[in-house]
Amino acid sequence: MDSRSLDIYDNTKDPSGPMYYNGIYHEFYQHNPDGTTGNNIVWGHSVSTDLVNWLRLEPAMVRDTPNDINGCWTGSSTILNGDQPVIIYTGGDSQDRQVQNIVLPKNKSDPYLREWTKAGNNPVLLPVGPGMNPVQFRDPTTGWIGPDGLWRIAVGAELNGYGAALLYKSEDFLSWTRVDHPLYTSNASAMWECPDFFAVLPGNNAGLDLSAAIPKGAKHVLKMSLDSSDKYMVGVYDLKRDAFVPDTVLDDRRLWSRIDHGSFYASKSFFDSKKGRRIVWGWSNETDSPLDDVAKGWAGIHAIPRTIWLDSDGKQLLQWPIDEIESLRRNEISHQELELKKGDLFEIKGTDTLQADVEVDFELTSIDSADPFDPSWLLDVEKHCREAGASVQGGIGPFGLVVLASDNMEEHTAVHFRVYKSQQSYMVLMCSDLRRSSLRPELYTPAYGGFFEFDLEKERKISLRTLIDRSAVESFGGGGKVCIMARVYPVALAADDRVHMYAFNNGSTTVRVPQLRAWSMMTAQVNVNKG
Repeated sequence: MDSRSLDIYDNTKDPSGPMYYNGIYHEFYQHNPDGTTGNNIVWGHSVSTDLVNWLRLEPAMVRDTPNDINGCWTGSSTILNGDQPVIIYTGGDSQDRQVQNIVLPKNKSDPYLREWTKAGNNPVLLPVGPGMNPVQFRDPTTGWIGPDGLWRIAVGAELNGYGAALLYKSEDFLSWTRVDHPLYTSNASAMWECPDFFAVLPGNNAGLDLSAAIPKGAKHVLKMSLDSSDKYMVGVYDLKRDAFVPDTVLDDRRLWSRIDHGSFYASKSFFDSKKGRRIVWGWSNETDSPLDDVAKGWAGIHAIPRTIWLDSDGKQLLQWPIDEIESLRRNEISHQELELKKGDLFEIKGTDTLQADVEVDFELTSIDSADPFDPSWLLDVEKHCREAGASVQGGIGPFGLVVLASDNMEEHTAVHFRVYKSQQSYMVLMCSDLRRSSLRPELYTPAYGGFFEFDLEKERKISLRTLIDRSAVESFGGGGKVCIMARVYPVALAADDRVHMYAFNNGSTTVRVPQLRAWSMMTAQVNVNKG
C-alpha cells in the first residue's frame, strides 16, 4: 500500500473551509466515508496545530436534510467579528438543484469544533433569476466586508451560458441578497467551479485578512477552477462598482494564469492569522485506475499547504511550501560547485529517494546559445513539453532532476528547465515529464509544463525545489513562479525497490550547480483517528 508522508489523504476531494481558529488549524474536505468514489459526499474534518500532523475527526456535515440530501458540496469558512466561525456550503437538494446552506459550531468552546448545526433558514441562496442554471451554482467563497459594512460572498455559476462569480450581500451572514451584477463574468468559458477571491500586496509575502481594512496599493485575485486546472486573474476591486476589474483581459482562456500546471484542482485559500500569511490548498486526484484506488483503500490527496503571495511587479502569484514542512527534514546532504556538461548525470546519494526534499540552484555559464521563443507554445505548453523532452538537446537545457528512477532508468520522472530568448526577455520552460514514470501502460502519464519570465542578464541562477512523497512529486521552479504537482506510480515503488535520483544536463551549454541540498523526509502523522 502506498503510504503518504506529507499530504492529507482519505478518499479526499476538494479542500473546503480551511481556517485557523483559537490555536487550531481546521481542514474540511469533500469525503466519501464508504469508498473511493465520488458518491455519498460529506464534509470530512481534520485538525492540526502545525499544518503537518493531522488528527481526523468525525464528519462535520452529512447529507441529512432536504437542502443537502444529494450532497454536501464545497464551501468556505468565514470568522465573523473575530470569534464566530461560520461555514457556507453547497447542498444538492431534493429537487436536484444546487443551493447554499449555512452551518454554525454547536459549541464554540470546543477547541476542535467537532459538531456543527445547520441554520434554520437554509437554504440561504437559491439558483433563481434570469440566466441562472440551477445545476451550475456552487462553491461559495469566504466572506469579506465592503465599505458599507455589509458582508459579501461570491458563488461560482453559469450565467447565460458563461462562467461567472455571482455577488451577494448580507448584514448578518444569514440572509442574503443578490447584487444586480456579477463580481466578474467572462464569455471565454462556461461554469466556474471553486472561485476564490482575496487581496494581496505586490512584493509582500504577508497575507491580508478580507474581514479587515485592505491597505492602499493592494491588488485582488480572482481564482476559478475550469478545464481541469485552477486559473486566476490579478486586478483591482472597484469599490464604487462593487466589481472585480482585471488588469489584463485575455479572450483565450488557454492563456489565463494558472495556480499549478499539474494535477491540482479546486484549491481554496485562507488567511492564517497565527503567522500573518495566506495559505492555499489544492486537491490532487489519482491518475491510476479506480480498481487501484479500491486496493489502496483511499483516493485523492491534498497537496502540501503553500504560502501564496504576489510578486513585486504585481502580475504573477508566487507559491512556496509552508515553512513547517521543513520540520520533517532529516539527514541533510549537500554538494557545492558541481559542473554539469552536456550529457552529465550526477547521482544524488545518501537520502531517502522515496520521501525527499531537494533544493537545487542551476547557474548558467552563458546565455548566448538560448533558442528562440515561439509565443504559440503558450497555447499548449504540455504539447511543447512532449516535443522538447528531457532527452532532446537544446541550446540551454534541458537540465534539472530525475527522480523515482529505477536501476536501468526504464522508469523515471524528469523535472527540468529550458531557456529561450524572446524579443523582450528570456522565457524559462519548466516541465514535469511523466511519460516514462511507470512501466504500467494503462496510467495517465502526461508531460506537464509552464513558462515563466526571468531576467537572466541580472540573475543567472534558476532554482528548483522538488518534494517527493512516493506517488507525489511536487515541484517549484524559479522561486515559486511555476508549480507542478504530479502523481506517479512506478512499478519499482509498488515493489519497494530501490530508486535513484539525479541532477542532469542534456543541453549543449554547461550548467553549474553552486548549491544542491537534499533531505530525507520523516513520515507525518496524517489523519490519525481521534481516540
